[in-house]
Amino acid sequence: MRWDVFAWGAASLLLFAAEALAPGAFMLWLGFAAVVVFVGVLVVPGIPLLAQVAAFVALSFISIQVYRTWFRRNERVSDQPMLNRRAQQLVGRVVNLESAIVGGRGRVQIADALWDVHGPDLPAGTAVRIVGIDNMTLRVEAAT
Repeated sequence: MRWDVFAWGAASLLLFAAEALAPGAFMLWLGFAAVVVFVGVLVVPGIPLLAQVAAFVALSFISIQVYRTWFRRNERVSDQPMLNRRAQQLVGRVVNLESAIVGGRGRVQIADALWDVHGPDLPAGTAVRIVGIDNMTLRVEAAT
């Protein structure tokens, strides 16, 4: 058995296994490129190693670009795009300050969670509107 045929077959199987262990559709396309090179060296013996590697790199690039333009374009749009974006779900909501905003920092309680807030200095108990998010800190302003 020729070492290059064996090596590309093993590489393609390893890439497919890596995709199965850590799904994300990236290794899958590298695996397809390795399969094409495997078939190429199986059918046409004597291809230089540098040409094999160059073909693998080129095919990997092409296959990933096909995935990005063709398959990602057809992804389904979620019916709940804010599902795992808890902080963004709070924008627009009016809540009362749990602790006063002093020096631009304070806290609010929403359901069972305390959130850090950033905004103008206001006393505790003041109604504030959440207007944005900076990481996990809510930006607020006095509610009118």
